[in-house]
Amino acid sequence: MTEIQNQIMQKLSEIEQQEHVRILHAVESGSRAWGFASPDSDFDVRFIYLREKEAYLKLNPGRDVIEYQLDDVYDINGWDLQKMLKLLYKSNQTVFEWMNSPIVYRTSDYFQNLRPLILSYFSDRAGIYHYIADAKHNYHAYCEKKQVRLKKYFYVIRPLLACYWILAHHCPAPMLFSDLRVLPEAQEIQPLIDQLLEVKLHTSELGTGDQIPELDDWIHHHFDLIQQKFKALPEKAQPGWDALNAAFLQSFLS
Repeated sequence: MTEIQNQIMQKLSEIEQQEHVRILHAVESGSRAWGFASPDSDFDVRFIYLREKEAYLKLNPGRDVIEYQLDDVYDINGWDLQKMLKLLYKSNQTVFEWMNSPIVYRTSDYFQNLRPLILSYFSDRAGIYHYIADAKHNYHAYCEKKQVRLKKYFYVIRPLLACYWILAHHCPAPMLFSDLRVLPEAQEIQPLIDQLLEVKLHTSELGTGDQIPELDDWIHHHFDLIQQKFKALPEKAQPGWDALNAAFLQSFLS
């Protein structure tokens, strides 16, 4: 275990002591979990926690998030289990990403046993809606300029490929970019991806470069194509609240 990992584990223990919570699952999220961190990328640590039972019976419940640290090295925050389950009911994609992160700092039997339930709430439509919106936001905010922050191209390409993964496999997209770039839709831009990865892995977070017209054309084409495929997806009924309520109650017995 590296020194940074030891520090993260220590910080998670500090959170438990200071906030009187039990951390059920803690992972890396963001570029390090996606597999294309820059030399100075921060550590995006995300966690799910459970408070003592009495905290959920108060007339004035506290916040359902813990924002522990935000600086040049760490971005550490977490969700209450209750918040996570409520968002899971809506097939929130962040829940699936935290579940699938390849970098796990801590987990629990309870959370691992929850995985089949989490997967049962996955919705193709919700997933594609989330990722196409994410891709468009990042493209319009960061890539429509003469000088582009290089990492932002990946913040567009990755969610577009996540849409194609969902269309092909009907399950949550993997976190690792290396698993997504093998999709057929990415083959025509593989040389551009290789060039960008090489630059990004050796350039600071603020590294910039010229726009890449060929990549812009690919992005615009797939914006339109995914939107068409999204409209053609059938509506599906989502599972109800009963299983989520039972899972929440079970957390106090584990």
